[in-house]
Amino acid sequence: MNRLAALQSIAAEVERGELSFPTSVAVALKIREALDDPDCHMEAAARLVQAEPLLSARVVAMANSVALNRSGRTVSDVRSAVTRLGFSALRSLAMALVARQMAGPAGTPAQQRAAAQLWTHTAHMAALARVIARRVSGQNPETALFAGLVHEVGGFYLLSRAAQYPVLLEDAPPAGAAAAEGDPDDPDDMDDPEAELERGLTLAVLRRLAVPQQILEAITAYGEGYLALPPASLADTLLLANHLAPVRSPLRRGEADGEAGDIALQLSDETLAGILQESAEEVESLTRALDFGAPR
Repeated sequence: MNRLAALQSIAAEVERGELSFPTSVAVALKIREALDDPDCHMEAAARLVQAEPLLSARVVAMANSVALNRSGRTVSDVRSAVTRLGFSALRSLAMALVARQMAGPAGTPAQQRAAAQLWTHTAHMAALARVIARRVSGQNPETALFAGLVHEVGGFYLLSRAAQYPVLLEDAPPAGAAAAEGDPDDPDDMDDPEAELERGLTLAVLRRLAVPQQILEAITAYGEGYLALPPASLADTLLLANHLAPVRSPLRRGEADGEAGDIALQLSDETLAGILQESAEEVESLTRALDFGAPR
């Protein structure tokens, strides 16, 4: 079985409704669902977060990040961190934990490397998307952060299936490699059945996780890869973040860049340099705060 056949088999399972997540995802999903309840108050949210040690650590780390701690006053307890972050950021962190845990328990060295690289890519995407939304596209920064965290959720699901389908890793590009070969502007290269199946899987997983329609539409448009200039939409925000992210996804063969490869030529050097230079510390702190480490 080659990689395309494996993806087709998984896609057929999804069409039959056979979309199952690792058991480690259950707790994080319950926390996220509770946070969606309009009757959930700050005290209850803090207790929910405290019940998940890994999430607790990330909540405090994010609350102390440069992006969210403008006052410079460090918090060291979950309740204070929850109060500073607010529910929007909490939901994003809960979904980040869902995505990271979706890869399942540590498997083969190849699976561990792929999971680590995919998570690093995701964390950079989320952090950059938040900064780009605030500085360039005018989108809601917290919505952009959330979209960046879940844009590759299908990849995490594929990693959870790597034990049954080892070819998913064997045929993937080596860790650290740039993504697609070929010309992204060539229509023949855009018609990649593997990329289409992966995008469809991501959308199926996002729907099962009850991700808002706005995010689904943005990730769909991101997959199509057509960037408006100047960047204005949430999809544009993701495309620019992907272009600037220093680490690529280890699973996706055809990057959803589309025209994003020409961004540097169409936006001023001053604009791009400004995003990277002025936001470097912010992106670094957010990326560290989002580092959930290896799945349990």
